[in-house]
Amino acid sequence: MGIGAVAIGRNEGQRLVRCLKSLIENLPPGTPIVYVDSGSTDGSVNMAISLGVNVVELDMSRPFTMARGYNTGFNYICEHFPFVEYVQFIDGDCEMLCGWIEPACMTLSNNIEIAIVSGNLQERQPELSIYNRLAQMEWNTPLGEVNACVGIAMMRVSALNAVNGYNESLIAGEEPEMYFRLRQLGWKIWRIDVDMAVHDAAMFKFSQWWKRSMRSGWAFQEGVVMHGSHNERFCVRQAMSNWFWGIILPSGVLLMLWETSGLSLLLLVAYFLLFWRIYKYRITQGDIHEHARLYAFWCVLSKFPQAIGQLKYCWNQWRNQQATLIEYK
Repeated sequence: MGIGAVAIGRNEGQRLVRCLKSLIENLPPGTPIVYVDSGSTDGSVNMAISLGVNVVELDMSRPFTMARGYNTGFNYICEHFPFVEYVQFIDGDCEMLCGWIEPACMTLSNNIEIAIVSGNLQERQPELSIYNRLAQMEWNTPLGEVNACVGIAMMRVSALNAVNGYNESLIAGEEPEMYFRLRQLGWKIWRIDVDMAVHDAAMFKFSQWWKRSMRSGWAFQEGVVMHGSHNERFCVRQAMSNWFWGIILPSGVLLMLWETSGLSLLLLVAYFLLFWRIYKYRITQGDIHEHARLYAFWCVLSKFPQAIGQLKYCWNQWRNQQATLIEYK
């Protein structure tokens, strides 16, 4: 059975070395591994070459996107290694774990309707910052058939070819958008309870978390514009929630503040109710109370940067400007 791997990165340094070594050690001997570099200036390309992997450098005259990196690596695999049936995608800040490849391949080979299979993703140092802990909790998603999963996953070549891969114009949300198109053709996305990889978010500042949340908001709004009219209402619920909690409610409270002699501030109690609802949900997902409270608080707070990200997308579209990456590292 033909397997290949694609890693993408930009200035990941020693994290990239760790990523590529984990692929070399855990994939069957002779597995083609492709590293796609997006304009690194830290010697990443030379480090990858020294490890013996195939290296592709993106043309710097075109804007970089993760989707473009994924597609470039995937197309290289298809062109140079046509026997490959499944491709393992991984980001340069991740480390593949022993014991993942075999069950992932078995899941795909035993279920011809499954296009994507993902597993358990762990955060490298969740104890070092609140933001790393939040990232760790984000990876705790339902098992079985899902609408979307993380981009670190094993994918069926024929399925990706059926939808022409990722949409390279997207600066965020490229995975769920492609998964949406796959599901429209009848393909399934699956998550299994097997440790897959370790991710290194390296988020230690509030500003990093804020930018990451803005990027999510941008992705939600763009998803609505692209596929929101579909009967699935792609991203509509998330975007509307951000508009309400991040813009409409606080603006309404401030506008009515003088007229109501301050009574409009009572409407802010709604944020506590939102917090409570999220907290109770996380408890049902197995979180301890401390972590559930942490997640709920930051989830409520994220409505504001996500709404700003949505506004930024709309402003960018109105001005007909080229989208640029929203990077938090």
